[in-house]
Amino acid sequence: MFKGILLTKTEGAYAATVQSIDDAVLGEGDVTVGVEWSTLNYKDGLAITGKSPVVRRFPLVPGIDFAGTVYSSQNPRWKVGDKVILNGWGVGESHSGGLAQTARVKGDWLVALPAAFSTRQAMAIGTAGYTAMLCVMALEKHGVKPADGEVLVTGANGGVGSVAVSLLSKLGYTVTASTGRLQETAYLQSLGASHVIDRAELSAPGKPMAKERWAAVVDSVGSHTLANACATTRYGGAVAACGLAQGMDFPGSVAPFILRGITLYGIDSVMAPLAKREEAWARLARDLDVAKLDAITSEIALEDAIAVAADLLAGKVRGRVVVKP
Repeated sequence: MFKGILLTKTEGAYAATVQSIDDAVLGEGDVTVGVEWSTLNYKDGLAITGKSPVVRRFPLVPGIDFAGTVYSSQNPRWKVGDKVILNGWGVGESHSGGLAQTARVKGDWLVALPAAFSTRQAMAIGTAGYTAMLCVMALEKHGVKPADGEVLVTGANGGVGSVAVSLLSKLGYTVTASTGRLQETAYLQSLGASHVIDRAELSAPGKPMAKERWAAVVDSVGSHTLANACATTRYGGAVAACGLAQGMDFPGSVAPFILRGITLYGIDSVMAPLAKREEAWARLARDLDVAKLDAITSEIALEDAIAVAADLLAGKVRGRVVVKP
């Protein structure tokens, strides 16, 4: 038995409770990990609250991320005592995840913890920060350079946005942060944002094409925000889309793509291949300012995670939240 959050659905009644959980709930896997830290992402908020049907089987432990120490292994890649990270792979959705003291997963899903990070720092980054790095890598491979002009980051107060602002600014880009919480302007500037704009400038229905402004965009919001970001991206620019906080729809036009030659990159962190994951974590170890990471991170106990998940969906959480099970 071990402590964790358990999601259940009985006769249509959805529940998330902190309790002692039987080992059988963990499911199949060839590596068992003692979870030292987990975290809360937007998808975890959806899973814990039941606001969206992201959980595909019950009972289930939520948590799409964890970092910890290998307890036992039948996988040749890992031995007892190894420090590891997990992001995605359906964990916390169809396979029990990280918001518990123990996790059992396939060893092929794990990435070695970079020497630059503690397990707590790895979860301060989490899927949100790892996704932000994938976005930055996509923009770089497109050829976007700091001299090309402003880079827009939407949802900038969230986990992906906060890390994206910090990464891009350290790499020399001029970053404009879009947020619904202008009272957090000083916070975003401390991460490296040169300009802060109200999300209302982008979140309403807009024109198929508007005045060119952004050399590139990192978008975690979707819907009208993504459509307007595309409509205002400069000729030959790139948009990396990784989230749907405003909505899953894309009420846009082909005009920016066929008249300005912009490119829209879809960023998937869940099923990304191992080589790309390892590259992203290596880049995070090199390019992320750990001091800024500490500034955007708050810590909660497992017992607090259910209430904080609701706050996360309501847009009341700034930066990253780590959970100590």
